[in-house]
Amino acid sequence: MKNNNLNLPALMIAAGIILAGYFIGNMHKTGKEFDSYVQVKGLSEREVQADLAVWPINTILSGNDLKILQTTIEKQNLQVYEFFIEQGFTEEELTKGMVNITDINSNIYGNNPGPSGFRYIAKSDFTVRTRDIKKLQKALGESLNLMSKGIVLGSKNEWRPIEYVFTGLNELKPSMIEEATKNARQVAEKFARDSNSKVGPIRVARQGQFSIGDRDQNTPEIKIVRVVSTIDFQLIN
Repeated sequence: MKNNNLNLPALMIAAGIILAGYFIGNMHKTGKEFDSYVQVKGLSEREVQADLAVWPINTILSGNDLKILQTTIEKQNLQVYEFFIEQGFTEEELTKGMVNITDINSNIYGNNPGPSGFRYIAKSDFTVRTRDIKKLQKALGESLNLMSKGIVLGSKNEWRPIEYVFTGLNELKPSMIEEATKNARQVAEKFARDSNSKVGPIRVARQGQFSIGDRDQNTPEIKIVRVVSTIDFQLIN
């Protein structure tokens, strides 16, 4: 009995070493399994119609009589406003800007008249903002009729006369993120089959930024919404 009591501490130490070795080995195995993952990207795209259009317009006149010039441009502004009202636009869709008159003789770099020989240049701003895209495009074509009244409409942005905007992104986000995730899982499953593994749960997900661009240069009113998500999937061997 005495010898058995002496061996008890040694047996306990041995059992502890065996258990510690098991847990260390199991942790190492679990860590290796957790390190087995694949990182893939999932894409989602939508083609949508712009739901807001902004047309910043300006009219420019020149002359030597300041009073006549001011009267003429105010008359033109009224004609432009009435034109859009006749096209079916509401007062809320139309914004009258300021009238700026420049005196060429006040130019610090010289006192000579402008190239046209006129002393004063009057510039007036006018903005059309509407969600009725078709109505605006129709008015754009009809605006040529203003030329018969001596009114030439210019755009503040010559490279893009009308700005088309899509404002419904928040409504699309949930379904597009879901689609991007499914697309990423399909890619991960193909990789898993090639490596004799199975796709497990998502390890890390990184949602990419949403981008909205024109479908092409000729149809800026049609937009492409795009998002790319980067997802790490656990692989089960």
